[in-house]
Amino acid sequence: MSGSKTIKTVAVSFLAGSLLTGAFWLGVDNATYFNPAKESVSAKATTSQNTSIQQASLLEQKDTNVIAKMVDEAGPAVVKIETESVEKGTMSERDLFFRQFFGGDPFPQGQQKKQSLGSGFIISKDGYIVTNNHVIEAADTIKVNVTGTKEKYDAKVIGSDPELDLAVLKITAKEDLPTLKLGNSDLIRVGDWSVAIGNPYGLDHTVTVGVISAKERPLNIGEARFKNLLQTDASINPGNSGGPLLNLQGEVIGINTAINAEAQGIGFAIPINTVQEVLDDLIHKGKVSRPWLGVSLQDLTPELQKYFGIDMSEGAVIGYVANGSPAEKAGFQQGDIVVEIDKQKVKSADQLVEMVGKSKVGEKHQFLLYRNGKFETVTVIIGEKNYNSKE
Repeated sequence: MSGSKTIKTVAVSFLAGSLLTGAFWLGVDNATYFNPAKESVSAKATTSQNTSIQQASLLEQKDTNVIAKMVDEAGPAVVKIETESVEKGTMSERDLFFRQFFGGDPFPQGQQKKQSLGSGFIISKDGYIVTNNHVIEAADTIKVNVTGTKEKYDAKVIGSDPELDLAVLKITAKEDLPTLKLGNSDLIRVGDWSVAIGNPYGLDHTVTVGVISAKERPLNIGEARFKNLLQTDASINPGNSGGPLLNLQGEVIGINTAINAEAQGIGFAIPINTVQEVLDDLIHKGKVSRPWLGVSLQDLTPELQKYFGIDMSEGAVIGYVANGSPAEKAGFQQGDIVVEIDKQKVKSADQLVEMVGKSKVGEKHQFLLYRNGKFETVTVIIGEKNYNSKE
């Protein structure tokens, strides 16, 4: 992501037998709030009446710790997700990246089973569950543990989106399941309380408390590029992935997804409003349809201006054109400079990415290119990104 420093992070996926050095500790004094005093008892009231009123007041004050009460109500809707998969042959770069942090033989011989652990939360009484994509990615079997039940439910992947690291699962239970209410992450302020519930290191329903440390944090995790993550100092560890980040009303404001492996008290969550924008597509279509141009880009730097021998200072330079992409079909070439889209100036690579991202699959756009000292207009039909493609 141009203009932002890539933070070395590790997606929070617990691997069986793994070990992460260091620990994250957070001491929090939970404020206890009491109800306003009742109306003064009349001077004519009897001693027994005074005693009754005092007892009633004590009952009203009982269990008024806001966080504890919220966790009691929200906790049952948080689930543990156990996955198992079979590793074959050499490992992918993504798996090697994880094993650098979580341990294990980076070059397994033959086949071996890999067990992983994560978290999730139920959003509907009939068993729809939201979690991270990396929690269930490539899993052969997925089991879900619901609080209060001995049975482990078989889960089916309904939809997934690698770009936002989201997935929706479905389990079938005989009775209605507890659910969590989705909040509004746009209303969050830096300094607001945040509560994370999950299964770090396999420790069921661990609760950690902190505040929102920052908003709109950019972060790169493998191939995923995030622009607006929530940062919290509520401790998040391997196994928390996919679990909810809650406000004091018990509403989900984010999905815990990553930590900074080199720091304490720095965790990241996907804002719930970002999730809600794609949730319907994940449930009903199984994926998020994303526009695709099929090029790599870089800004038109002074060095590139000198290289091309031009005096333009704005634009996006095409560094690579993917085979079979909309850009290739339209005639894009390496070294082309995108100057305009639909007569709107393109000032940088990031702006071009944003403009294409706002397009719809199948839309036509007019691109003004600068190539070999001449301007050329080409028509591009925006395609749909295929996450299974290597391009």
